[in-house]
Amino acid sequence: MERRHFLKTVGAGTAGVVAAPFVSTAGAQEPITWNMVTSWPKNFPALGTGANELAERIERMSGGRMRVRVHGAGEMVPALEVFDAVSGGTAEMGHSASYYWRGKVAAAQFFTAVPFGMTTTETNAWLYHGGGQALWDELYAEHNLKPFAVGNTGTQMAGWFKKEIDSLEDMQGLKLRLPGLAGEAMSGIGVTTLTIPGSEIFTSMQTGVLDAADWVGPYNDLAFGLHQVAEYYYTSAWNEPSAILEGTVNLEAWKALPDDLKAVVSEAARASNLAMISEYAYRNAEALRTLVDEHGVKLRAFPDEVMAALHDSSQRVLRQQVESDEASRRVYEAYRDFQQKVRPFTDVGEFAYLKARDRLA
Repeated sequence: MERRHFLKTVGAGTAGVVAAPFVSTAGAQEPITWNMVTSWPKNFPALGTGANELAERIERMSGGRMRVRVHGAGEMVPALEVFDAVSGGTAEMGHSASYYWRGKVAAAQFFTAVPFGMTTTETNAWLYHGGGQALWDELYAEHNLKPFAVGNTGTQMAGWFKKEIDSLEDMQGLKLRLPGLAGEAMSGIGVTTLTIPGSEIFTSMQTGVLDAADWVGPYNDLAFGLHQVAEYYYTSAWNEPSAILEGTVNLEAWKALPDDLKAVVSEAARASNLAMISEYAYRNAEALRTLVDEHGVKLRAFPDEVMAALHDSSQRVLRQQVESDEASRRVYEAYRDFQQKVRPFTDVGEFAYLKARDRLA
């Protein structure tokens, strides 16, 4: 009765406009509590904290009706077992990157990064407006999962190398940490590639298991101290021009949610995606300055012959992928068609501006 009287009073004073939470808490019951498993060390900058912030958004936007407990890599499941854990119901939610599941779902790789593929802006346009999300949903439904983009690192660096690369010959026989389609392309030019969790990169470089490693970019690479085990930092960003962070929800848990809470999870994921992109743009700039000015890191770009070889190898890998897997064919054809559709404006818009800015600065 007191609540109705309050709302009536407010309505009289504001022409009937009453502020309300995103989700009504009327008739509130015991909160729905989910577990989220991740591929990142607990509270790791941007990646781990991004998972924390997604969980916080869900709780806040649901008015406390949903709570998500975040578990770092290894706390509930190992870093590279997030997919199976969420699919099988060990956890209701996951936070990772889809190209880690290439051995289970080959087409999943296209929902992290494509060598020489779309920019972050183009990728989001494909997901939100070009049918990419529908394809992702269809692909993952077969594995009892509902996927979301929950972040993006933006353009990633090409990696850390213990020695300078002056020619294609210098790449031969190197042991490099690089997952996904880009890893296959690297293998095609004579590099031995491995997929290992980020938390193992430093020790692997230090002990000689690796000669070089791709991780993310200046912000996360500085956090892992990779400048202490390699002095050459390569900027030729061909491997991950955009890198989607993947949120997964167990499909049965998703279907059990009421529609308003489904909307909460969806919008929290979208907000987290934008927030991470913005954070990386700022933090990477700060960290790059620190790496170069304070730690003497040597920035380099791959020679033209290396880039040309990587481009040719990437095209071969993509052709082999779509020829061997029907789901990959459908996803990649949609991805490629959308890239061709948006590229003309990217070229005359942002790319043309960046060239002019660099020329006149």
